[in-house]
Amino acid sequence: MRQRPVEQDRFERRKNFNAVEENLTEEQVKLEASRCLNCKNPRCVQGCPVNIHIPDFIKALKEDKLDEAGKIIRETSMLPSVCGRVCPQERQCEGKCVLGIKGEAIAIGALERYVGDNTTAKEPKIVNSGKKVAIIGSGCAGITAAADLRKAGHDVTVFEALHKFGGVLRYGIPPFRLPRKVLDREIDTLKKMGVKFQKNVVVGKSITLKQLQDDGFDAIFICSGAGLPKMMNIEGENLNGVFSANEFLTRVNLMQANDEKTATPLKVGKSVAVIGGGNVAMDAARTAVRVGFETVYIVYRRTETELPARLEEIRHAKEEGVQFLFLRAPKQIYNKDGYVNGMQFEVMELGEPDESGRRSPVGTGEFVDLDVDTVIVALGTGPNPIIQKSAKTDGLDFETDRKGYFTVDSETRETSIPAIYAGGDVAPVGESNAINAMGAGKKAAKAINEYLAKN
Repeated sequence: MRQRPVEQDRFERRKNFNAVEENLTEEQVKLEASRCLNCKNPRCVQGCPVNIHIPDFIKALKEDKLDEAGKIIRETSMLPSVCGRVCPQERQCEGKCVLGIKGEAIAIGALERYVGDNTTAKEPKIVNSGKKVAIIGSGCAGITAAADLRKAGHDVTVFEALHKFGGVLRYGIPPFRLPRKVLDREIDTLKKMGVKFQKNVVVGKSITLKQLQDDGFDAIFICSGAGLPKMMNIEGENLNGVFSANEFLTRVNLMQANDEKTATPLKVGKSVAVIGGGNVAMDAARTAVRVGFETVYIVYRRTETELPARLEEIRHAKEEGVQFLFLRAPKQIYNKDGYVNGMQFEVMELGEPDESGRRSPVGTGEFVDLDVDTVIVALGTGPNPIIQKSAKTDGLDFETDRKGYFTVDSETRETSIPAIYAGGDVAPVGESNAINAMGAGKKAAKAINEYLAKN
């Protein structure tokens, strides 16, 4: 039987931002590890974007070799405590586990988190290469690349636009999913390795790519995220009380806007509609519960079957009182004195599958209203063009696609400009979650190492 962690009471956790789940106990870890079949052809490894040697670290746990398990994981991932908490394991490593065909997959994420929380990364012996690498962004792709590049001996500097490090791991993922002490510990590990961090630096504004090159950086990895929110383009979208999910989560997670004593307090209404069905929508809805909204809706234009969010997040949202409204597409936001005063939705039905394989929603011509005073739009993000525009002024004219994403080589992540690489949310190659962004960071680091070895 699959072991499950103890969870904070669903009524209590509505009132706080503490972690929902505890770690597995030592006994549970041994029981769960003993379920692993140690397959000769481990499909779980194939499902992991950074190819963690999963059967090997689980085997070490079976043999009570906790430190060895930590060493094995960190050969390919420097963020086990993070990935164990936020990765969509059910669609990746656990989704490939053969035990899941007829039963329950190994709880790989929970085991990884336990190892990450209970072991310490050993500082590698570093031989300086004399080369300098700039990394733009301190999120998943950036800190993964920083670790691999520093191990290779390069002088690595990470530039972060905000006043704290971690990128979307800090401003986008709430502390009840990823405790801040866990994130801080992982970043401190990189600092001990000699990775340099500079905050409050907006590349493209504070400094340009050309200036970084002039400052002697031999290679640059751009992983600044996709900070441009996608909105609905409907009437009333500019009213007070309408937020992008990025703004809402950043204000609460990074700026403590839910605390009335802060310089940027958040106006909390009675009811909020969160538009979207992904993990960000779940995070926004569950955060809205905690900051004090009485009624929280998630409104999605397909059915529950098509929800792209993690099953665990959906379950937690329901337990915390979030109400789900399916087959509803937003049409307009009602205005009262410049503030949100309800929403209108069109009732949808499912038609033929679209490019993603999900059935496309089709309007029925029937409309319904929803009584809300706040709207949070969680429909994804697009690339912020600041870096590309400033670079073009300096003669660095990057190739981009029609949406503004950097055009990159799928294996090396090199852009159209030699020695400049891009990955994560700024590149359109399916790197929009933590572990995939980490995979991009590893590929970019490998390519940069090979480039610097030749130049």
